[in-house]
Amino acid sequence: MRSGRPHPLRWALSRELVRAWLRSFRTSRSALYFRFRNRFSTDSVTGDAPVTVSLTSYGDRIRAVHLAVESMACGRVRPRRLILWLDDVAVVADPPPPLARLVRRGLEIRATEDWGPHKKYYPYVRSLDRHELPLVIADDDVLYGETWLEELLAVHERHPCDVVAHRAHSIRLEAGRIMPYATWTPGARAGASFRTFATGTSGVLYPAHLLDALREAGTGFAACAPRADDVWLHAVALRHGARTRPVTDGHTAYRPIPRTLFGGLRTTNVLRGGNDMQIAATYSAPDVRKLWQAQVTEGP
Repeated sequence: MRSGRPHPLRWALSRELVRAWLRSFRTSRSALYFRFRNRFSTDSVTGDAPVTVSLTSYGDRIRAVHLAVESMACGRVRPRRLILWLDDVAVVADPPPPLARLVRRGLEIRATEDWGPHKKYYPYVRSLDRHELPLVIADDDVLYGETWLEELLAVHERHPCDVVAHRAHSIRLEAGRIMPYATWTPGARAGASFRTFATGTSGVLYPAHLLDALREAGTGFAACAPRADDVWLHAVALRHGARTRPVTDGHTAYRPIPRTLFGGLRTTNVLRGGNDMQIAATYSAPDVRKLWQAQVTEGP
């Protein structure tokens, strides 16, 4: 009588066929590929690269964040730690199956207070008295490229004091004033500048000394930029003399995860002017003078 259980050899062959198919499918780096990888892979999501990667998610987006993590795990280099911060304690205690599988492969899921988008870095920077490794913060709504982390680390190795970004804008000023965010120039010139503004969508690396500064700055963001972590991070870097450097031209954009395409802060911060209000509340007069001097020195 058949037991209903697959023959061990047949099961092993089936799994090997699945692995072979996944290897051939890997080059597509599609959401479908990462769903299959999540279901069948046992590879670690962490490695020996001297960096921590941190991100957050919330609400319905949690159902798709495993795809972003899987894309990171498929990078040519992998971080020593990969942390997902959530303010939903129920999900932290009992993650859905795709995240539970990632936890078994090295992902850390940590509980945090709800600091909005600042959850992706603030609970981490305050968790250590002294930082020795850089931190890369990432968003939960894109599929990262195979070399995304490798490229950030390569630039960091050559310029260890700079913020390094795949995607950036050039802050526009006129007559000593910061102009509306919608008028800022997409992309950034080669080299480091105070006027280069990192946007977190494609990943941003912050050096260890700046992590200490962010810890010391505390929750000051809550009063001026509660929904604009990029603004606060740039302002703190500016005040501590850290310039931002693009990996290439600041235009790197990775494939969005379809389920998250219309979510996030874009509608509020960009289309409805939320960034401008938070920029005005965050940058002090000395900050603006420093930006203006950089523009005068570098040219428009």
